[in-house]
Amino acid sequence: MKLTKMSHACVRLEKDGRTLVIDPGGFSEQDAAAGADAVLVTHEHPDHFDEGRLRSALETNPAAEIWTLKSVADQLSTAFPGRVHTVGHGDTFAAAGFEVQVHGELHAVIHPDIPRITNVGYVVDGGKVFHPGDALTVPGLPVETLMLPVMAPWNKISEVIDYVREVRPQRAYDIHDSLLTDLARPIYDRQIGTLGGSDHLRLAPGESAEL
Repeated sequence: MKLTKMSHACVRLEKDGRTLVIDPGGFSEQDAAAGADAVLVTHEHPDHFDEGRLRSALETNPAAEIWTLKSVADQLSTAFPGRVHTVGHGDTFAAAGFEVQVHGELHAVIHPDIPRITNVGYVVDGGKVFHPGDALTVPGLPVETLMLPVMAPWNKISEVIDYVREVRPQRAYDIHDSLLTDLARPIYDRQIGTLGGSDHLRLAPGESAEL
């Protein structure tokens, strides 16, 4: 499997000539979902879900499909009947040749005064990759590659470190990193790498790794 990191929280997975894209939002490249056979969206926030990008991907590839939670599916299902699938915690499905399990229910707390929205994470191919969206969900199964939401308005570095310790992946790649300045990256790299207990890695947007 080939993993390509796009900007912010978006990743592209390629296997056997097919492409699965997760969270091509407004902070990611305009063409982040281009060429996708399947798209997974974790929640409705605009840095993870951009309706225009998804509509373009579905219009360009009439065979492309989307799996997401109800709040996102309701915005797309009428225009693309039969191609937008609503999922929730505990569901399993196949998308573009990848086996996917859904874990989690709620977005992390940003502030007690802000109502929590729904959020799901996706375990791909039995734990080869886990993308939690905007939550520190522990999937309860071995994870090889954790897509780690490293910096957000709803987390702090101690929580990120403890999350890596709890999931115990073989490796963790940073996502949700557009708000992290280059000046701060060495601090995060050192502390998460030293204290997390797993290989802590980072890809620049557009860079790839073989898993």
